[in-house]
Amino acid sequence: MMGEQASRRADEMAALQAGVDLGMTLIDTAEMYGDGAAEELIGEALGHRRDELFLVSKAYPHNASSDRLARSCEASLRRLGTDRLDLYLLHWRGSVPLAETVEAMQALKAAGKIRHWGVSNLDTDDMEELVDAGGDGCATDQILYNLTRRGAEQELMPWLAENGIPVMAYSPVEQGRLIGHSSLSEIARRIGATPAQVALAWTMRDGRVIAIPKAGSVDHVRDNRAAADLLLSDEDLAALDRAFPRPRVPTPLEML
Repeated sequence: MMGEQASRRADEMAALQAGVDLGMTLIDTAEMYGDGAAEELIGEALGHRRDELFLVSKAYPHNASSDRLARSCEASLRRLGTDRLDLYLLHWRGSVPLAETVEAMQALKAAGKIRHWGVSNLDTDDMEELVDAGGDGCATDQILYNLTRRGAEQELMPWLAENGIPVMAYSPVEQGRLIGHSSLSEIARRIGATPAQVALAWTMRDGRVIAIPKAGSVDHVRDNRAAADLLLSDEDLAALDRAFPRPRVPTPLEML
């Protein structure tokens, strides 16, 4: 929801700039966010610092075809004020065959418009189909993953690890809803952190997950940055497992 309200624009631009100042240089966006308004905000706030950034954007499923993906990518590049994306993702699976999307992504890479490509919201069977369709160059699967959304730990995340594909976790604090959870608040008080910082640190606990929390203010950015330095003990992790147990049976991937 960044870039959608003029009254918040100055704060959002300051937040983006502060994040980069603090070393958080991966910026995730999509053509869907505000119908391109978020990309325009990023371009305005950080265009002069392009070489410091790792820019990620995502294409609508209906734009992921051989005749439409290049146009979508060019529109994103124009709004971001750059000549290339570091990572371009299929936002979720639609009706376009995965093989066609793979071919279109590889063409963009060959043309220098993107450095890497990947997917978002694809479950294990989709990922297997993607690889069979020639998508072994997929650089990531961006999924909904947090303390209350652990179903991917059963099958998808082990499959991704086995195939060398990193996970990007969106909504790692469940869009703020995790903050009010009593068990999380209790653990946070005990270790001298905020609930959001504990939730973020948990997501990044083993170094195999890239967390992409949203922050629309400088203070929020600073809080998020502190989470990267928070090391949870075995006792903390055990307490979180008790409070937020993962499903015991395979669970379909959820999405927001």
